[in-house]
Parts: sequence; structure tokens; C-alpha cells
Amino acid sequence: MMNRWPVMKRLLPLLTGLVLLLSACGREDLSTLNPQGPVAEKQLDLMKLSIGIMALVVVVVFIICIYVLIRFRRRKGDKSIPKQVEGNHTLEIIWTVVPIVLLLILGVPTIKDVFGLAKDYSKDKNAVQVKVTAHQYWWEFEYTDYGITTAQELIVPTDKTISFELVAADVKHSFWIPSIGGKMDTNPGVTNRMFLDFPKEGVFRGKCAELCGPSHALMDFKAKAVSPSSFDRWVAAMKAPAVMPADAEIAEKFTSQCLSCHAVGENGGNSAPNLTGIGGRQTVGGILYNDEGVPAEKNLHDWIINPQEYKSGAMMPTAEENSLTPEEVSSIAKYLAEYKLDY
Repeated sequence: MMNRWPVMKRLLPLLTGLVLLLSACGREDLSTLNPQGPVAEKQLDLMKLSIGIMALVVVVVFIICIYVLIRFRRRKGDKSIPKQVEGNHTLEIIWTVVPIVLLLILGVPTIKDVFGLAKDYSKDKNAVQVKVTAHQYWWEFEYTDYGITTAQELIVPTDKTISFELVAADVKHSFWIPSIGGKMDTNPGVTNRMFLDFPKEGVFRGKCAELCGPSHALMDFKAKAVSPSSFDRWVAAMKAPAVMPADAEIAEKFTSQCLSCHAVGENGGNSAPNLTGIGGRQTVGGILYNDEGVPAEKNLHDWIINPQEYKSGAMMPTAEENSLTPEEVSSIAKYLAEYKLDY
């Protein structure tokens, strides 16, 4: 025992540090323990049920073990051979029946909820159909019934079920909004489906939950639940004619250098995030937060200058590679920061 104490003294600081480190990982907006929707609530209930059953089994087994160790320990000076017991039908029935009962208690609601959460809403006319395409390292959201596409911010109404069609454009990713519901993989060439409900208005953080490259940890998006009327206004604003830069030279440069990949409204390409209304989004690139301290214009300016500085492996070229002068970068950043949707 004395020989083990120095080892324990070295392990205790390490274990203490790990506890402190892990305690910092419990961000409320990324916690499955703070459900904000019915799907997440059902999943948390199953977690509580399974953990409760496992904890009960562990406690009972430990109590029995401690009782046996104390009750049937060899007393000092006792050299007799203990009574040999070959079997006990009562105990054998108990430890056979009890696990079966526990499995039924866990299995019935699990099967019910798992099959219920796998319901396909892709043909439901009352559901909002969203095709999610995962890219390295950003998210594309196409509202197939409305004919609009956006990126990095998923806007949804609170009064309808959202049916997701999940695919990947390059490597395997995983779509996850922890406080709203469990994750689902996105695979190249394969379509997965899931549904979520957003009963409360608010902004919920989403992540990629599958290691997909050097900037996997930075592959964030926002799910913004709004009222039905706000959603309708957002759809109308997205479908409205695109607002282009007022300066003709900047408009020409923006069209030639940016819209070859990006799009605003129906103008441009579709190989990079749609920029319609980007000035009103919470973030640039999913990770640069727009607030009073750092306005959207500065974040956009810094991102255009060198996106790889913020997301290693990002496909977007630098301003120098796009042949953009500092003045053009500033003008484009200002134009995009002012491009907001009123909804």
C-alpha cells in the first residue's frame, strides 16, 4: 500500500486537472442536457432512464458485494472449511427475472421512441423541407419548396416540423444541434433523413459532429427559430431581387471575383456560401461573431483578406489571390455588412 501512494500523488493532480477541463466543456448552448425541443427531450428522457437503471444495478451489486465480504469473511483463528453451496433456485430465479424486467423497462420506451423519431416527413405537405449539404467547412441549406438557398444560418418557423435531407459534398460530416435533437451523419452520395421541431423562438448552435479535416472544430452554424410571420417575411426577402453594390466598379469586381462561386439572390454560383443578407447574420464564416465590439464589416474585411487564417483548409482564396486591392476589399466588406434582410 505504501509503495502505491507516490503513484497516487502523481495521479491526483492529473485527475483534478481533467475534471476541471471537462467541466469547461459543458457550454449550455451545446449541451444535450438542456433540451429546447421535443426530440431532444425524448432523447434526454431515454438517457435518464438508462443511466438510472445502470446506477440502480451498480448500487445493488455493490451493496450485495459489501454485505457478502463482511458477513462471510474469515474470522481470526477460524480454519474450518465454509459450507459448500452448489445452487439456490430462489436466487437463480431472482437474478434471471430481474434483468429481464429491467431490459423490458428500458427496451419498450427505447424501441417506441427510436422508431417514432425515425418518422419520415419528406412527403408531409405541412413540414418545411430543407436539404442540408455539408461542405468543408460550411453548411448549405436549400429550402426545396421555396426555391431558396442560404448558408451558415438555418432559419425555421416555430409552428412546423422541419424535415431534413442530409448529404455531403466532399467527405463525411455529421449534422447536430445538441439542444434540439441528436445528430445524423451526412455522407457523399448517400441521403439520410431526420426531422426536428423548434417550439421556441431563439438561436441554437449547431456543429459538425464527425471529424472531417483540420477545421472540423470550426464547422459551426446557427439554427434560428422565428415566428411563422417572420419566417414568411424572411422567405419573401430571400426571393426578392438581389441588392448589388451602388458603385459600378465595385459591382463589376464583386460580380467577376466573388459571384463566380458565391451568390446573392439568384445571381452567381453555388459552390460557395450564399451571401444574401449576410450582414444580418450572427457570424461570418460560422465563427467570427458580429457584435458591438467587432462589427460585421470588420469580420468580413478580415475574412476576405485571408480566410485560411481563421479556417485552415478553407477553399476560399485570399484577397491577393483574387486580385483585390485593399480599397476593393474595404468596399466589398462594407457592401456585404450593409446587406441585411428585414424580417
